[in-house]
Amino acid sequence: MTHILHSARLGLIEQAGTAVAILVEGLERDELLRSRLTRQEVLRQLNTLTHSVAQVAPAERAHMPELDWGTWDAMQRRLAQPASAALDEALWFACESLVPATLLWLRVYQQSQPELFRMAP
Repeated sequence: MTHILHSARLGLIEQAGTAVAILVEGLERDELLRSRLTRQEVLRQLNTLTHSVAQVAPAERAHMPELDWGTWDAMQRRLAQPASAALDEALWFACESLVPATLLWLRVYQQSQPELFRMAP
């Protein structure tokens, strides 16, 4: 059962990250920050992602050391802040750096360790 939950969490992380990548594709920083609807949906997806990351156990994280687990943990706290320049910076950093790197490493791990992503016991 634990393996199924881990696989489901990885799936949620990937889905939310992909959604963020699609939403911000072609947008400049100022465009994202000015767009109420896109910004709100990006924040929603990032919150889904960070909450899923927070539930990945240390033993499971150890199988994927290149993922920036610590930064994602910090990002969850930063995204919970009220609207501010710090929140804007966190949002843009997640969109421009953290999400693309996470999606890249997830693809690498799907190829090298497919068993981590299978929804079978």
